[in-house]
Amino acid sequence: MNILHVDSGIFVEQSVSRKLSADVVAQLKANNESAQVTHVDLIQNPVGHLTAEELLAEEKPHFDKYVSQLQEADVLVIGAPMYNFTIPSQLKAWIDRILQAGITFQYTEQGPEGLLKGKKAIIASGRGGVYSTGDLTALDHQESYLKHALAFIGITDVEVVRAEGMNMGDEAREQGFKNAAEQIEQL
Repeated sequence: MNILHVDSGIFVEQSVSRKLSADVVAQLKANNESAQVTHVDLIQNPVGHLTAEELLAEEKPHFDKYVSQLQEADVLVIGAPMYNFTIPSQLKAWIDRILQAGITFQYTEQGPEGLLKGKKAIIASGRGGVYSTGDLTALDHQESYLKHALAFIGITDVEVVRAEGMNMGDEAREQGFKNAAEQIEQL
């Protein structure tokens, strides 16, 4: 099993999504001792925002590297915090490199078709508030965006490990971590 582990939490030492994604990878490795992990840290090794020059260039080293890593992976683990109702811009820059017409998806007469079928993705989601239920669900442009972007390239087997309420007091934080730990245990 090849695991591609992508982290995007800007608070490297205190990041909830980094802790969760590391725990997910540890659980996957415990279930499959021969698993190989490629770790992409979009904060410690940032990729810039997409430019027209890069998109139109003949040689695209970031595109090639990230797409190749994704093509080789059986499982994709994304550490994705929610910042201002969506994903970090660093993660968006990575997604801009992996959504490539003719490589990770193609246009057909029936519409776009993902070319990376048969892969699994696990989103390790950290959130300061609660957005999975209640009045704030309409503000979730994090998990919903990631699921749609992954489905667009053919990755439809997506699980979310979520810790919510991280900024809503000690009790809510503890409960958020407990819920996430239970989800990870069931992977």
